[in-house]
Amino acid sequence: MAKTTPDSSNHEFSQVLEDVSSVLDRVLNEHQAELKAVEVGTIKYVGYGIVRATGLPGVKAEEILRFPGGRLGLAFNADKKETGIVLLCDSEGLGSGDDIERTDRILEVPVGEGLLGRVVDATAGPLSGEAPIHGGQNRPVEQPAPAIIDRAPVTVPLQTGLKLIDALIPIGRGQRELIVGDRQTGKTTIAVDTIINQKNADVVCIYCGIGKGGSAMAKVIAEFRENDCMDYTITMVTTEDDPPGMQFIAPYAATSIGEYFMAKGRDVLVVLDDLTRHARAYRELSLLLRRPPGREAFPGDIFYVHSRLLERATHLRKRLGGGSLTALPIVETEAQNISAYIPTNLISITDGQIYLSPDLFQKGILPAVDVGRSVSRVGGKTQLAAYRAVAGDLRLSYSQFEELESFSRFGTRLDEKTKQKLERGRRVREVLKQAQHDSMRVAEQIAALVAVNRGLLDEVAVDEVLRVEKEIRHRVTRELPEICDAIEQGDKLEGEQLDRIVKVIERVVEKFSE
Repeated sequence: MAKTTPDSSNHEFSQVLEDVSSVLDRVLNEHQAELKAVEVGTIKYVGYGIVRATGLPGVKAEEILRFPGGRLGLAFNADKKETGIVLLCDSEGLGSGDDIERTDRILEVPVGEGLLGRVVDATAGPLSGEAPIHGGQNRPVEQPAPAIIDRAPVTVPLQTGLKLIDALIPIGRGQRELIVGDRQTGKTTIAVDTIINQKNADVVCIYCGIGKGGSAMAKVIAEFRENDCMDYTITMVTTEDDPPGMQFIAPYAATSIGEYFMAKGRDVLVVLDDLTRHARAYRELSLLLRRPPGREAFPGDIFYVHSRLLERATHLRKRLGGGSLTALPIVETEAQNISAYIPTNLISITDGQIYLSPDLFQKGILPAVDVGRSVSRVGGKTQLAAYRAVAGDLRLSYSQFEELESFSRFGTRLDEKTKQKLERGRRVREVLKQAQHDSMRVAEQIAALVAVNRGLLDEVAVDEVLRVEKEIRHRVTRELPEICDAIEQGDKLEGEQLDRIVKVIERVVEKFSE
């Protein structure tokens, strides 16, 4: 058995010491202490959602500032004597005299595939109780809108699954379509139904709730889960209990997340629910920071606040990937006053609006879309060819029917032709009704529109129209699958194909007439 001599033991021990010493030297060299100048200010005033501080002469607009405890704020006002800061956290625990540290960074939000299916806050962080989000990269919350030369025409439809909208007020991928109406008229329902209808359309959906009640947000999330939408949907939550700073940055953060997917050539839908609360949060911050008020006490740059947000929605050219970002902003009116400050601003920024009438809602005409006040400035350019063939003059005839109906209430004696128009119009209205979360594929919508536009339902009782229409949709899709596929691929509806659809409809109507 070999014995270890004292000399060999000393040699091994010395070698170990040398190895440890070299490792320590390498670690110390890699982590040399450096002197770094940090600009530190002092809090002078703490209010609800805002802080005013001094001692930050080099601060930049929209720079992130760090408070004690790692809490963050956003530089809003950069005056000579003090800096106005919007808090992205609660103000509890902050007091006059506390230090504020500059970070030389602007506000960024994490983006990536890992956000799909998640419910996040305005900084795209997981809500309490949720697992952390790994991977991905960061993008600035505020970014310039794409240049005009980088934008392509809006030509591809974004199907909502709602007959009335897809036929009369079409939305294209890359469009900005405002949803406007009084409270409790179904604005959020239309947006949620549109997201549900993207299940097999390869569209990334982002729902951004701004200052909504906790129960309302919980209901929306539950609807997404019940309809299996979470796999392609990101839900951003800011409730009325969150600081106004978080409510203000939420739509910009949601748009930045959408731009990540758009840059990869994908189609994105962003729902902003709603910009009325966003405007109020910005007004609250501006008044607290002593910015001069303008009309309705909103600051003078409220138009720019919303325009720089919505201008980021676009359809990119093929050389940039060909992706699109469609925005569905929602705005709430009071007493049907669409000429109020914020609604008129948003109507002028967007490419059209869907107006929801409380009168129609109270009558049970759902969705309660007022066709006369609604418009899509992109129009038929985004519609599939079959819609133009069967619903080209439907909007005009329906608007004329509504005028005739209101006129006929005066008891005026009507001629036979006018009576026929009224009867046809009542059946058109019945066909355009649609239940919540009852999304329809394009071929089903076309079948229903052909039936009512050709007068094939004129002999059906008004209260039976919906039952007959449902049977027509099922029969056409079951008996004419090749025609349905051609319609959904964008092919024109030829005369022979239209005749075959009409024959199926006639058989259904005859069955119900027996």
